[in-house]
Amino acid sequence: MTRSLLSRLPHWLPFPRRGGGAPIVPEHSVAGRTLLLLITIMSFLSAVTLGGVVLVQKSAIAWSADVGREMTIQIRPVEGEVMDSNLRTAVSLAEATPGVAGARALTIEESQALLEPWLGAGLDLSAIEIPRLVVVQLADPVDADIEQLQRNLQAIKGASLDTHAAWRQQLNTMAGTVVVSGLLVLGLIGVATVLAIIFATRGAMASNREIVDVLHFIGASNKFIAGEFQGRFLSIGLQGGLLGALLAALFFLLIGTAAGSVLPTEATAQVGYVFGSFVLGMDGIIFIALVVPVIAALTAITSRLTVRRYLSEAS
Repeated sequence: MTRSLLSRLPHWLPFPRRGGGAPIVPEHSVAGRTLLLLITIMSFLSAVTLGGVVLVQKSAIAWSADVGREMTIQIRPVEGEVMDSNLRTAVSLAEATPGVAGARALTIEESQALLEPWLGAGLDLSAIEIPRLVVVQLADPVDADIEQLQRNLQAIKGASLDTHAAWRQQLNTMAGTVVVSGLLVLGLIGVATVLAIIFATRGAMASNREIVDVLHFIGASNKFIAGEFQGRFLSIGLQGGLLGALLAALFFLLIGTAAGSVLPTEATAQVGYVFGSFVLGMDGIIFIALVVPVIAALTAITSRLTVRRYLSEAS
């Protein structure tokens, strides 16, 4: 029994080791393979969560920029007022405002099309006076004199200016909620990973208890024993993190390719509003790549601390 245990000890010990001896921590144990699979899954979930947060954040920034560069002038029908004349006046006032790149009045057909999602298609709205819209494009939202435009529009009865500030606030709130939710999910994944590593480390310690006792008997320190386990679990963390990150990158590639061909056009448009075109970009790839060292470091540190505490309790 003692000889078989001694044959698994490292080369630096003062007695010979048989050729082909196994390391202190088995490299191909069932517990090791199970932990590798678990870390791969956790890494994949972490990378997908990070990628989703990046996509939503990028889409929200794009939405906010687009909405911030556009305003809408609404002109309601007023008895005694000529709508076409009011539209031309509103366009002229908008184009004369500093910071405005251009203005365009929507046609009656375009205005009716905007009502179809609420009223349904195929309705004859020609006999109904509906509000008309003027879309104002801003060259620079910071330099645009919105207050001047609001004052000038008071000369048009039934005219009001919508700066879309409420929409921007709602978009920013939604994006912030998604980011916070993603970070919370990442935290839960991290906690689950740490717990799994702790249980796996304690299981490995228990199954190799006799070897640890012999190491203590010949004078090996707790630091050395913890280092052996840390090295093995660091290797598992690197492998699992790399596999999980690669699977996540493949997932985004496949989902981006399939989104346009599998989903209906309407569904693709709705998904595109939230996640964009599923293109991570360089920042998203960097975040996914960072999962590998973070998971590896988390695995190594957790296993080392668990071994040191286990040995302290056993001594």
